[in-house]
Amino acid sequence: MHLILFIVFAALCLTGAVNLLLQKHPINSALSLIVVMTSLAVLYLLLGAEFLAAAQVIVYAGAIMVLFTFVVMLLNAGREERTLGSRAARTVGFPAVVAILALIATTILKIQGLGNAAIEDRITSTADLSAVLFTKLLLPFEVTSVLILVAILGSVALARHGDGEKVDTK
Repeated sequence: MHLILFIVFAALCLTGAVNLLLQKHPINSALSLIVVMTSLAVLYLLLGAEFLAAAQVIVYAGAIMVLFTFVVMLLNAGREERTLGSRAARTVGFPAVVAILALIATTILKIQGLGNAAIEDRITSTADLSAVLFTKLLLPFEVTSVLILVAILGSVALARHGDGEKVDTK
């Protein structure tokens, strides 16, 4: 049953990621990203990481995606104009992607014992996790919050019309 659920939600996650890239409207892309985040939360549940799954839904699919949607609506972004891309992207990009995929496939094929993953007996409690988060990882935690605040302020600054003058909406 776990394997079937894994395959279904992994496929849903990949489909959402591809749909994210193919959408022309930014709001639809944000909704596709929500599908990816919730699919990842289910995959975390299948791995036995309930706290991580709940944090994935609350923080990423909830708060961050609301922030993304707010920024997209604030910027009033319309449909994306599609171009054929640059010549450099076609001549260098596609062979680079093929080379990276070949490297990943070669590495996966050379690894011995791919199916021998096991869950460790020691289960980390939420108290242990929060102690590590707010002692050893406090600086990255706070830097992330400042980075999100700067992103919000940057989006508001970009959304302003002109040099701070009022825009007549009549």
